[in-house]
Amino acid sequence: MRDRAARSRLGLFRPTETPALADRRVYVDLDHLRGLERAARQITFLPNQPAGSVLNGRHTSRLRGRGLNFEELRDYQPSDDVRSIDWKVTARTGSPYVRVYTEERDRPALIVVDQRMSMFFGTELNMKSVTAAETAALAAFRILDQGDRVGGIIFGDQADVVEFRPKRSRSCVTAFLTALAKANQALHADAPTHVPLQLNTVLKSISRIARRDHLILLISDFDGVDERTQTLLSGIAQHNDLILCPVSDPSAQQIPWRENIILSDGTRQAQIDTAKDTVVQGLEETGKTRAKRISDWQNKMGAPVLPLSCAAPTLPQIRRLMGLGPQGPRRK
Repeated sequence: MRDRAARSRLGLFRPTETPALADRRVYVDLDHLRGLERAARQITFLPNQPAGSVLNGRHTSRLRGRGLNFEELRDYQPSDDVRSIDWKVTARTGSPYVRVYTEERDRPALIVVDQRMSMFFGTELNMKSVTAAETAALAAFRILDQGDRVGGIIFGDQADVVEFRPKRSRSCVTAFLTALAKANQALHADAPTHVPLQLNTVLKSISRIARRDHLILLISDFDGVDERTQTLLSGIAQHNDLILCPVSDPSAQQIPWRENIILSDGTRQAQIDTAKDTVVQGLEETGKTRAKRISDWQNKMGAPVLPLSCAAPTLPQIRRLMGLGPQGPRRK
């Protein structure tokens, strides 16, 4: 029985119970995601990050915060900062004028969540798909609580991508989490085989929705990335605050088994002999190469990386990466 449960966690068997009643390490439901609202107060996505946070000023990796809206031109006053003088208007009129800006009341956020079959995997605690869904829910509730607009994109293996334009609305967050839970529960070993949706396709949707001044959280295992991926991400990061949240399983970098393993996508199967050192080295090198590529993106495009493992509870990981104490920050 224990063996069957373990193999079910690896996607080798479809759970016999309905997803809504299944082990929440394997599937999430709306009640579980909504239950994270209170816990979300322990984290923050505001620009003023704790000193140890990966979002706080490492190289160019930092959150820029809300932008400024141009309000008016007016006569220069002695107390004004000379840097606010509009020199073109001043030269044209012969009198000094300053440009007045007001801080934007909120900053739209877009939470992008990967629920492809490559995410339906886990060897120790959660499926990667569960860790991604919990991270998205925590972020959505906290960002809404901070007074910002929240939207999202959910994508799976099929070509359909569910989009939610950013709104400062609890009903919008609920709709987003409902769609997320539905996409999560659609993952199972008996699902029809599809050509995986390329991450690059989703990045084009992000560029269309979040043209500038958005906070974007991309939560994925980054399966299937290529050189084009970096180009698209760089364009997004140039005009937005982009946070990369790679979700991984420990087996991606260190194979724990030393035996023959049979893997299947529901139609085809392959046997991998992890008792051979050459096979293990090849598999581990693939995982390490992907992790290094994502780490390099942080330095190249200034996009902070929050690496998450599905082998540990979600909230404590995020809190640690943000440099927070055991109790988290005070509510703002």
